[in-house]
Amino acid sequence: MQIKIEDSWKIALSDVFELDFFQRLVSFVKDEYQNHQVFPPGKEIFNAFQHCPLQSVKVVILGQDPYHGLGQAHGLSFSVKPGVPFPPSLLNIFKEIKADLGNDMPPNGDLTRWADQGVFLLNATLTVKANQAGSHQNQGWEAFTDEVIKVINSQRENVVFMLWGAYAQKKAELIDSEKHFILRAPHPSPLSAHRGFLGCGHFSKANQYLIEQKIEPIQW
Repeated sequence: MQIKIEDSWKIALSDVFELDFFQRLVSFVKDEYQNHQVFPPGKEIFNAFQHCPLQSVKVVILGQDPYHGLGQAHGLSFSVKPGVPFPPSLLNIFKEIKADLGNDMPPNGDLTRWADQGVFLLNATLTVKANQAGSHQNQGWEAFTDEVIKVINSQRENVVFMLWGAYAQKKAELIDSEKHFILRAPHPSPLSAHRGFLGCGHFSKANQYLIEQKIEPIQW
């Protein structure tokens, strides 16, 4: 399978693409797409990388799985295409932005506009079988995306990592907190958002940090 991924990432991850685990992952993913309904569409698996080259990364928001409903996932964590109703976690993200920054609820849940500004919207697992949450976990995606985080950690400086929920927060061990800014909060899902995601102020804190580093802030 030809890995269609933006050039800076292709170079930075070239060694990873040659590893046995990644070759096994490619075989698994190809087989799943041939025999099942899998999201996101194949050409959008690496959408986060396409919109946010390595040298452009300012903020990393780490999700766990793509959405597993029809028409939802398009390769950016937490994002849905225009016309798709806001999933509950995304709705809570927008509620927090409204409370934190005063920004009105956007007309759609497409976060491509964030990605194009340098927000790297990475899911730990990049594919999922339709209507089966977690169905592509433990097949190699997590090892791959850990390598992606390591590349950002080593090759970039002054990146804001927003780690929401226990799963994302485990990734802090891959990040040098002397070089980067780590923000932690509960996950924005309805099950946990009221335990501290709502009110976390991450979006203003991220922008304040970027401004202090003389980096253009994000238009959330």
